[in-house]
Amino acid sequence: MRKKGSLKRRHVVAWINKAEWDQVREYLYSKDSALQRNALHRISAWKARYANSTPVAMDCTADLVRCQVLDRSGKLDSHDLVLLYGAALVRFTNLITERQQGKIARPLRTLAGNLNIPEWIINLRHDVTHRKMPALKLCRKGCEVVLEWLQQEYWSRQLGGGPSEDWESDAEDEEVDLKKQEEELIARQKEMEAYKNGRDLLISFEKEQYLVYGALHEDNDENSCQDPLADISWILGEIKQFSVEWTDLLIDVLLEDGFLIPTAQQLSSLGCDTSDSVYLSLIEPKLPRSFLLFWLPLLKVLNAPSFIHLFLEKLFAELKLISVEQCKHRLYYISAWISEVMLCNSTKCDYHYETKAQKKARMKDRIFSNRIQLRWQQLLSACLDAPCVSTRHLLYLILEDMEHPLPLETQQSLLQLCTIYTQEKRSELDPEQKLQPIYTLESLHEKLQRFKRHSHSSALESERSNSSSSQENKLSGADAEKAKILRGSSWQVCSDKVMWKNYPLGRVPGQSDDPSCLLVDSYTPMSVFDQPVEMESSTQHKVSGPSASTKTAEGLLWSHSDFNKLKCGLQLF
Repeated sequence: MRKKGSLKRRHVVAWINKAEWDQVREYLYSKDSALQRNALHRISAWKARYANSTPVAMDCTADLVRCQVLDRSGKLDSHDLVLLYGAALVRFTNLITERQQGKIARPLRTLAGNLNIPEWIINLRHDVTHRKMPALKLCRKGCEVVLEWLQQEYWSRQLGGGPSEDWESDAEDEEVDLKKQEEELIARQKEMEAYKNGRDLLISFEKEQYLVYGALHEDNDENSCQDPLADISWILGEIKQFSVEWTDLLIDVLLEDGFLIPTAQQLSSLGCDTSDSVYLSLIEPKLPRSFLLFWLPLLKVLNAPSFIHLFLEKLFAELKLISVEQCKHRLYYISAWISEVMLCNSTKCDYHYETKAQKKARMKDRIFSNRIQLRWQQLLSACLDAPCVSTRHLLYLILEDMEHPLPLETQQSLLQLCTIYTQEKRSELDPEQKLQPIYTLESLHEKLQRFKRHSHSSALESERSNSSSSQENKLSGADAEKAKILRGSSWQVCSDKVMWKNYPLGRVPGQSDDPSCLLVDSYTPMSVFDQPVEMESSTQHKVSGPSASTKTAEGLLWSHSDFNKLKCGLQLF
């Protein structure tokens, strides 16, 4: 069961780093109005980046701090301040408790109590909304209490590294998460129970088969081993019913040790060879006939095309893991089962001279008789993705049996490549084999890419030399013009080649971690009438004549018509 912390998702924030966040928090809760204004400007920039996703607690904190700044300025009377404080407090209580509302509306007092908000704050909000306006002293006190609550419940928790706070989480989301966790737990328990049932069914099948095999072995009647269905039909029916819903799980259990991968004791009980000499045939593995006949009744019952497809897919996946583990016993039987399934589906073998009795006996030893349309491209990719000693043999079976075979040259190349790639493992079986360099498809592709790059390098260099001079001239002229415009300003033109996609919004290359690095040191306010005015050449004419000569010691005197002309070309910044 996953922990609650693992369910939290990462999200993009509007501040540059944690240092900027910490500085804004300190400025908001300082007693200096200038620092608080600076923090409010930063939050305004954050809100522009957040768009409609600004955190509710941050928005409410900015509103309340703005009330305190205006209160200390002395520019508003008491009635205006009460209205200002009241609007901020009402907005706080509504927004904070809104996310706690479910499908059925609940009282604000209950929701505020769950969030540890004092009840008298809700009463103050009720007075501002429905009754007589409270006193300014009470509004100031409420603002201080709410800011302290926001400091503890939001700002301090964010500084501590928490991506979200408990009170801001949606109640419906929590219910959905709990429901998902319960469903996952129930599904996992159901899967564990199904795994146990599937394993018990296979163990029961093995017990019944050992009883049948023991009785037949005592009678020395090997041919009657082909007809055990009368004794184990009941267990085969249960396994087939189980596989309807849990095919994937049943195959996983079958591929465990003790089932399709026999133990030494099981092989000895079936009279199979358990010596290490068996592994000398890893290049072309083959199942012992008695072991195949042991599992043949079960596989004949499950031999639907969907089962065979999934069975081969699981076998190749296990083969890929075994090639790393270097387990010869498991490698041998996994490869042998793949080979057995492929041979059952093959029609390339020549059985022209066999008799009807021989054909009947051969068909009895097969898992399935009719040809199945296998997924050849997936099988070919899975086989090449799990290189081992038996890969060349399995690859040959796939290439020989494909519905739309590859060109003969391609088949030979793949087989040769497979032989070279697995030669280190084949050398363990054939020490006299000479080792050769290993070439893969990736290395050949890389060699081709190097050749292409080398062939085009001369052409690219010539093109760059011709275009670089003209581009440099254009860029130098444009950069010089921009630099001239920004001369004496705090900003400069960046002529370096910078991958701007690697930098977040508000960040420039070489910028320090100090959040105040982007602040302008000095600036002067400019009134509207002092801003530059551009006249449109198509509709406006240059002012001349008496209007231009009206400059006196008192300033410029304009007529009503001249003022309208200026107003038409006025631009506000």
